[in-house]
Amino acid sequence: MGAIEERGVETAKVEVRHLHALAEYEACIELQKRVWGGAEIDLVPLPIFVVAAEVGGQVLGAYAGEEIVGFTLAVPGVRDGRPFLHSHMTAVIPELQNRGIGRMLKLKQREDALERGIELVEWTFDPLEIRNAWFNIERLGAIVRRFLPNCYGVTSSPLHAGLPTDRVVAEWWLRSPRVEGILRGTTARAADPRIRITVPKAIVEWRRTNPSEAARVQTRIREEFQSWFGRNFAVTGFEVTAEGGSYLLEPYEGAKSLSA
Repeated sequence: MGAIEERGVETAKVEVRHLHALAEYEACIELQKRVWGGAEIDLVPLPIFVVAAEVGGQVLGAYAGEEIVGFTLAVPGVRDGRPFLHSHMTAVIPELQNRGIGRMLKLKQREDALERGIELVEWTFDPLEIRNAWFNIERLGAIVRRFLPNCYGVTSSPLHAGLPTDRVVAEWWLRSPRVEGILRGTTARAADPRIRITVPKAIVEWRRTNPSEAARVQTRIREEFQSWFGRNFAVTGFEVTAEGGSYLLEPYEGAKSLSA
C-alpha cells in the first residue's frame, strides 16, 4: 500500500483563527485566485464570507505572521433535523500545499464544530484528484456514499480543464470511532474491501493534453461510483501506488460503526 508523505512545515509559526473583518475576507478572495485561477464569476464573493460568519458557519484563516496562507469556508445546514456544516472551500497557497496546513485548518474546523455540538462536516471533492482523496479519507477519516454528477457545471478554472465538475461527498463524522482512531494514528477500516475504483495517475496530464481520454476515464469512474453507491456500498479507504490511486469500498452496513 502506497502513501503520500506530507512535507514538514514550521506549524508553530502558523496560526489558525476565525476571520471576522472585511479585509480578511478580501484576502481569502485573492487567495482563491492564486489557487484556482479562472474568471471572476467563478469566485466565491465577499458577501458569502460575511453571511457564513454571521449565520453559524465558519470562516477560518491560516496565517504565517501577517500573511494569510490558507482558509476554510463553511456554511450551516440541517438534514433530517440534525445540524451539520457544509465545508464549501479549503485552500492553501500553492507554494505551501502538502505541508500540513490544510490539516491544521480541518482540525480547527472539527474543534470549533464540536464545541458547538455539531458532529458532522461534509464537503465535496473531485474524485479524479488523488491527493485530495487520500487526504480526506486516510488522513481525516471521511467516508463517501454519494456522487454528484457535474455538481457545479463546467467552470472557467484551468484546474477543471473544461470537464464536468463531478463530485463525491465526504462525510466527516467528527466523534466516530473511525475518525478518532485515524486522528490517533490507528487503522479504523472495518473490513478488507473487495471493491476498488481506480484513478490513473496520468489523469493529471490527460486533462491538459488528451481531453478525450480524460473524459473517457471520468465517465468510467462516474458509472462505477453510481453503480456501487446504488448498491449501498461506501468508500472507507484509499490506496496510492505509483500507477495512481484506488478507492476502497465495502457494504455500508459493515461500515456503519465507522460513521454515525
